[in-house]
Amino acid sequence: MATKRKHGSKSEKLRKITKTGKYTYYVTIPADFIEKLGWRERQLVEVAMEGTQLVIKDHKR
Repeated sequence: MATKRKHGSKSEKLRKITKTGKYTYYVTIPADFIEKLGWRERQLVEVAMEGTQLVIKDHKR
């Protein structure tokens, strides 16, 4: 049986980077983060570098 993670726990925020092709990587985002932002599946988002951090934000048309 899988153990349930506590909401907001450190383990909930840790994710592994996975390689899915020759030039593409992905990181999963917890569903509750997506729900809190009001985002939906297949929504267009912007990914940007800010210093040494990645920022993912809603794409404003």
